[in-house]
Amino acid sequence: MKTFSAKASEVIRKWWVIDARDQVLGKVAVEAANLLRGKEKTVFTPHVDTGDFVIVINAEKVRLTGKKEEQKTYMSFSGYVGGHKSENVRARRARHPELLIERAVRGMIPHNRLGRRVYRKLKVYCGDSHPHAAQQPEVVRLTRK
Repeated sequence: MKTFSAKASEVIRKWWVIDARDQVLGKVAVEAANLLRGKEKTVFTPHVDTGDFVIVINAEKVRLTGKKEEQKTYMSFSGYVGGHKSENVRARRARHPELLIERAVRGMIPHNRLGRRVYRKLKVYCGDSHPHAAQQPEVVRLTRK
C-alpha cells in the first residue's frame, strides 16, 4: 500500500465566509486556520497547501473574553533605537480592527514558506460586505457557547 500525497495543483479550492459578529476571537481564528490549512479535507497533506480561501467579515465586532480588551498588548519593533511600540486591543480595534483576526490566525499556521503561502488566502474585512461575491463563498456556521 502506498502513501497518498496530495499535489497542490490538483487540490480543489473552495471559498468560505466566516461572520465574526459576537464570536470569540480564538474560535474564529481556529476555524479560519483549519480551513486555510485544509485540515478537514480527506486529502490533507502536512507539507502541501491543500486549504481553501477564507473571508472573515465584521472583524470590528469580534469578542474577547475576560479582561483582554484592556490587558492584552500587541508589541512591534521597528529595528531602530527606541522603536518599541505597544498598544492594547481597544486601541488596535479603533485603529485597524482587521489586524486582530489576522494576527491571531497567523499565529496558528506554520511559520515557514508554507505558512506564508497559506496566509495569503485569508481575506479580512470590517463591514458586512466583501468584494468576493463572484467566487460564491459558502457560509461557515460557528457554534456560540
